[in-house]
Amino acid sequence: MKKYITVLLILISFTAVAQVNVHTDMRTPTWNLIGLKYDKQVKPLVWETVFPPALKAIDNKIIEIPGYIIPTKVGNSFSEFMFSIVPIASCPYCGTGDIPSMIEVKTLKPITWTDEPITLKGKFIINDSGDSRSTFFLLDAIKR
Repeated sequence: MKKYITVLLILISFTAVAQVNVHTDMRTPTWNLIGLKYDKQVKPLVWETVFPPALKAIDNKIIEIPGYIIPTKVGNSFSEFMFSIVPIASCPYCGTGDIPSMIEVKTLKPITWTDEPITLKGKFIINDSGDSRSTFFLLDAIKR
């Protein structure tokens, strides 16, 4: 009986460790618009990104959006980074979860890294050139 209880306690402890921390939900109408982007196959092995009209409507506009800093370089203060609807611990490249929508950010002044959500305001740009850079940019961003 002691063996069964020991095994049960070990299994319960693994389950507790495997839990993903719950984060603050950053979903806003703007994030919902960004999530409308999709890729469609136009011919074998050739894909094209589709930006629905509602998403294109905010292109080159000043937006305010909450989210999490995803550093792309070592340090604790950044003027260029990725911005996500989920924290770094939920990113599949860094932790667990699916690939979230991300925006490449360039700020006017460096922002100190935090694992807490922040709100940024800046000019939203859709990169529909087909090159390999980020799909979305937030330029001249400031922390609100």
